[in-house]
Amino acid sequence: MDNQIKEEEGFKYLETKPGAEPLLLLHGLFGALSNFKGISEEFKEYNVVIPLLPIMTMPYKKLGLDGLVDHVEWFVDYKGFSAVNVLGNSLGGHIAQLYALKRPEKINSLTLTGSSGLFESAMGNSFPKRGNYEFIKERVEATFYNAATASKELVDEVFDTVNDRTKALRIIVTAKSAVRNNLADKIHKILAPTLLIWGSNDEITPPFVGKKFNELIPNSQLEFIDECGHAPMMEKPLAFNEILKRFFAKTLSLTV
Repeated sequence: MDNQIKEEEGFKYLETKPGAEPLLLLHGLFGALSNFKGISEEFKEYNVVIPLLPIMTMPYKKLGLDGLVDHVEWFVDYKGFSAVNVLGNSLGGHIAQLYALKRPEKINSLTLTGSSGLFESAMGNSFPKRGNYEFIKERVEATFYNAATASKELVDEVFDTVNDRTKALRIIVTAKSAVRNNLADKIHKILAPTLLIWGSNDEITPPFVGKKFNELIPNSQLEFIDECGHAPMMEKPLAFNEILKRFFAKTLSLTV
């Protein structure tokens, strides 16, 4: 992804094609803008917009899902988007659901992949002892069906985060906020066309979670990708993009 990160009015984000129909991508707790490289490069007819969620920088009193949803709301309003196609992975999917519930008039479509909001099994209740690189490596690799997808750069980034006391605390606070915000009794109110893309081998939000989302969200469809874990857009970008293209071609006026 070659686009330069923009910094404006407290927002940091990437944007590929201002003026085109916006495709808003929301990363997960340990996610980064690079997680969506395959989508950004493929969906060139859209304005792919990827805000950096301020988990590591927002005031502690705002830290948590409510604060992150507010950030997304302010960002969309700042950019002047009348409506967006929102796609969220893991925690980003949780934020996308909350935003869709808060501002339904802003949602053209919703795509969730490996999303939290109903059930998630991650690193447990606390972080391991500092300096335990092999444990972190194993946990990052468990995100994917093919462990080789977990590059050394990705493992190093997560390792550095959990070994920084301030960053680790922010991760824990945000993760606990997600656990408290179970949406099982709310997401039936999401009426926008919704696509659920799940890895058949997802160990963090297992396949039954995708099926439950499909059951609870009225206008939703569920697609599984075989030999794939928690981040399908990274591990199986070609299959992921084909599913997303078909969904957009059927659902939206703009086809890719």
